[in-house]
Amino acid sequence: MRNPLSKTIETIKPSGIRKYFDIVSEMNDPDVISLGVGEPDFETPWHIRDEGIYSLERGRTFYTANAGLLELREEIDRYLRRRFDLGYNPKDEILVTVGGSEAIDIALRAMIDAGDEVIIPQPSYVSYEPCAVLAGAKPVIIELKNENQFRLTAQELEAAVTDRTKVLILPFPNNPTGAVMERKDLEEIAQVVEKHDLYVISDEIYSELCYTKEKHVSIANIPNMWERTILINGFSKSYAMTGWRLGYACGPKRIIEQMYKIHQFCIMCAPTTSQYAAIDALKNGDADVQMMRDSYNQRRRYLVNAFREMGLECFEPFGAFYMFPCVKQFGMTSDEFASKLLHEEKLAVVPGNAFGDSGEGFLRISYAYSLENLKKAIARLEHFVGRLK
Repeated sequence: MRNPLSKTIETIKPSGIRKYFDIVSEMNDPDVISLGVGEPDFETPWHIRDEGIYSLERGRTFYTANAGLLELREEIDRYLRRRFDLGYNPKDEILVTVGGSEAIDIALRAMIDAGDEVIIPQPSYVSYEPCAVLAGAKPVIIELKNENQFRLTAQELEAAVTDRTKVLILPFPNNPTGAVMERKDLEEIAQVVEKHDLYVISDEIYSELCYTKEKHVSIANIPNMWERTILINGFSKSYAMTGWRLGYACGPKRIIEQMYKIHQFCIMCAPTTSQYAAIDALKNGDADVQMMRDSYNQRRRYLVNAFREMGLECFEPFGAFYMFPCVKQFGMTSDEFASKLLHEEKLAVVPGNAFGDSGEGFLRISYAYSLENLKKAIARLEHFVGRLK
């Protein structure tokens, strides 16, 4: 019988994150504490939910324009101008998508021909490499280094470029490391991008969760980079709207209009209710974002100090809501450490190698949880580490 499956899809491994979610679920133990989910513990603010409910009550249950409600695209433009000094034409330079994940997928499919190379710094979000493969690209992995605080350097990028390189994925603030790129870092990266005539897919879904004195800077802000960059963002992390499944892509008309075609044929449009709620989020949600950012920052500082006190090596992250401590001193793989921690202390974390081979020897610990839960979790981790020492 002929194999019904694509050879390409058979080569792609399932998400390494899901493995631990499934184990915790199967344990069905109320005493298990999980620090594995990259999802805000806050509920979507009431005024945003109210707008979604109101849209349903008004019978707004039809398709929107394929690119998304024009009012939403106009609000996205105003938001990006207000927060990050970036402007896009709402009519043809902004596309509303089903989460940032769809935007990543269709950006690659719109830009890649078979055999093109896509540079992916790792550790990073699990979707980039599979989406590149599905688009027909050859992924070229740059292994980011702990000693560089997991930032991408211009030297590393230069060394990875070949005559087949077309796209650089820039995943900052970073999941899983919490690393950020500052303006000076981006300026050096931009020189390499321009020198080799590359394009950038800049995933900035955590842009509002940045804890440095200098607010988040997009590579699209760097001279000559706007026309080379597809900016990807969304509502999941900043506004605690993960289940609403809403994101967006912004960039030059020439690229966005091709992404639009893929979106049009595969998706039609993003959820209508979510779009109306998102308009309110952008108009009235700045205080909510600030409150959540302050809370995450408090938790971040607590974990940085806790790791130092227990002797667990971890650079201080300044973005997203993840810590990436190193466990190499214990002579176990990331999987072995995470598995023993789960079964002996009932504490679930994600092995670093779920985000690429360079994550081996590290753990991703999410602090998108209450300070009370984090303190309980740290007590268990400290007890486990104490026994290992």
